[in-house]
Formats: sequence, structure tokens, C-alpha cells
Amino acid sequence: MITARDDRRRTFETVPPGVEAQTWWGRAWVAALEERSHDAARLARGLAYAEEGHVDAVTITPGRIVAYVRGSRARPYRTELTVAAFADAEWGDVLEAVAADPAALAGLLEGEVPTSLADTVLPGAGELVPRCSCPDVGRPPCKHAAALCYRAARLLDEDPFVLLLLRGRGERELLAELARRNAAHAARERPDAEPAFPGVPAREALARTGLPPLPAPWRVPDSVGLPPAYPSDASGPDPLALDQLASDAAARALALLRTGDDPLAGLTLWQDAVRLASAHPTAGLTGPARTLYRDLARATGRTTTDLARGAAAWRQGGLAALTVLEEPWDPPAGPFDRARPALLAAGRGPFRPDRNRLSARSRQLRLGREGLWYAYESRSDEEDWWPTGTPSSDPVTALRG
Repeated sequence: MITARDDRRRTFETVPPGVEAQTWWGRAWVAALEERSHDAARLARGLAYAEEGHVDAVTITPGRIVAYVRGSRARPYRTELTVAAFADAEWGDVLEAVAADPAALAGLLEGEVPTSLADTVLPGAGELVPRCSCPDVGRPPCKHAAALCYRAARLLDEDPFVLLLLRGRGERELLAELARRNAAHAARERPDAEPAFPGVPAREALARTGLPPLPAPWRVPDSVGLPPAYPSDASGPDPLALDQLASDAAARALALLRTGDDPLAGLTLWQDAVRLASAHPTAGLTGPARTLYRDLARATGRTTTDLARGAAAWRQGGLAALTVLEEPWDPPAGPFDRARPALLAAGRGPFRPDRNRLSARSRQLRLGREGLWYAYESRSDEEDWWPTGTPSSDPVTALRG
């Protein structure tokens, strides 16, 4: 929440480029200082200081503009311009004049000082008082105060509310008060008109009302139902794809209802394609299922063989089994030291180790990161490994399938 105190202090780290005032009120501001000065050389040096960027951040509060201006010495001078802030009664007259004049209010909102306020808010000759910590004891303004005046004029060009802040009120509080007074003027102009939106007494609006209890949630179903049958139409979507999407969405929704977790939230495009393909074993694929494999492989940039192998791994043990298929890793020695003697004792023959894999002719075991062994098979004359059986923490049991 911004308070009136916060609204009445603004600091400008940068000032719009250029030093010549562009608006009539900016030029009037400069004229108020120049009319006070009788030293054209000082004003010229101040203008040069402003052009060369000697004026640092400018802070504006009611009745005062302050900045540090760098001169010929290493330490900058504290320079300020003061003007009398309005009393509350004066502000009442200013606000009433703006609220009663739609053109003045519109001009102010569009970034212009209304001409009707010129004589009121703009400082006159002698009203703008410069002060500076420099040793220049001549008649004010010094060149540092002149530089600040030229830079402040550019701020007034950009935002007329800076001028009104100098006179004592911040932009937010001004706009709020203008809105209130403008509404009051509009109401006085049509006293017999009905309000556009009938009001409700605050006591009635805030009164506690009893609400009926929420209905009990529906029971979570035991399983997903069958999707509707989709007719085959050459100009419409593929019925198999629609059936697949509907069935998959229903299964995902059921999992969310039961556990509160989305089982597919972390899957990559490839992993999700493998999951979808795993519902259709490659043995005895129908025509539509072959189409599904082809489309999924094409969408992921892989071959249908890659997809079939991944689907076999998914059926073996889900995402963990697919990870074992695709990501070899270096496990600690302990599991291998225990597995190889156990396999020899079971008459399974010697297995050669390679990272997380134990291989012997056409049989292979792969150790997953969760400690389960996964069995693989291949033809004896080639290294074409396919997942088989069910994973187990015992290598002999996993090998038996």
C-alpha cells in the first residue's frame, strides 16, 4: 500500500535528454529563474553544466528540488530550488477548478498542464529560490543552481505531476481526489437520475450467510470404461488414434483421482511414445497397430525396431526398465561379486561383466539403479538384446523369468 508520504517523494536517476524546455510550462519554469538572474554568463555556464551531465539524480518533494551538481572540485555541491507549497485551502480551490473543467482534467491526464492553472501552479519571478553549497557568494542563481533548473525543466516537460508535487500533492492522491470531486460534480448535474448501479448497504453485503454443505464427492470408479466407438471416415481422424487418446486420458484421470499424482507428468516424448506402444505387443500386430507404431516412431525420430524394443522393456518394468535398456552405468562391485557365484552355483555358467551387465552367450542380466536384475535374450550369433521375463532382486530368479 502506497501512503501519502511515499507518494510525495520522487527521485529521477536519469533525466530526459536535451536541456532546452520543449513545452510552454517548461519554458515558463526556466523564465522564472532567468528573470531573477542578472548574470548571463552564469546562466550560460549552468546551461553547459546541464548539457555535459554534471547534474546527478534529482529528488523532488513538496516545495523542494534537490540534486548534487558536479563542478570544478572533486566533491559535488548540494543544490536545491525551493518554491512555496500550497496550503490545504489553496489545494481545494485548484482541485475544484480542475474537477469542474472536463478539458482541464483531460489535459492533465494526457500529460499537459492545463492553461487554466498556469497562473496558479507555475512559479512567478522571484518565487523560485535557488540555494547551493558552493562558495560562489554572488547574486543567485549560481551556475550549479542554473544547471539544476534547466534539467528540472525537462522533467516538467515529461510529467506535469512533478510540478504539482512541488506544490505539495503526489500524483496518486491527486487522481483519487479528482475522481471523487468529478463524480460529485456529475451527481449534482443530474440529481434526479437513478444511479447506474443500485448500491447495497455495507452491513448487508458483509453479513454472514449460511451456505449449504458441499455434496459428497463421487466414488472413484474401480476401472476405466470403454470409450465410444468411433466411425471410420476418410475425411475424419483415425478411429484407432481417437480410441487410444480417449482410453489413455481416462486411465490418467483415474490415476489422478486415486493418488493425486499424475503418472505421466515427467515423461519425455520418447518415453510416452514407448508407453503407448507397450499396450500393443509386436507379436500379431494388426494393421491399425502397425500404423500406430509407424506414426509414433516417425514422431520421435526413431525406428519401429527401437520402438518395439522399448515397448518390450516397458512391459517388463515400466520407466525403470526402459532406463535399464537405454542407460548403462557403473554399479558398485558388491552386487556383481554376489551375483556371479550364485549364477555358477545354479548351473548357469560363467557370465562376463561389462558395466552394469552380465553376459553369457545368448543370455544377459542388467542391474538397475534400484537394485533389480533385468533379463535379456539374444540370438547366440549376434548382439541383439531384447528384454524378457520379470525383474527380480535375485539374479537367478530374474534369469529364469
